[in-house]
Amino acid sequence: MSDLARDSKQLGNLIRRARKQQGLSQGTLGNRAALRQETISLLENGSPGTRLKTILAVMAALNLELHVAPRSGAERSHRRGF
Repeated sequence: MSDLARDSKQLGNLIRRARKQQGLSQGTLGNRAALRQETISLLENGSPGTRLKTILAVMAALNLELHVAPRSGAERSHRRGF
């Protein structure tokens, strides 16, 4: 799975999709990440206040990793002084 997320809603949707593809409930994922089911729900619904530590724990529990890359077209905008 290689997808793009530019905001908390998109990230939450990607987490939800990965969880469902693995056949996990929110509760099971929460147990694997040492988090409450409610926390998984908030993350999947795009809560902007989710801590990076929480996101990384959930991603690790789903066997996912974070890649950081320039935005599409970012180089062009940077050269123009935007």
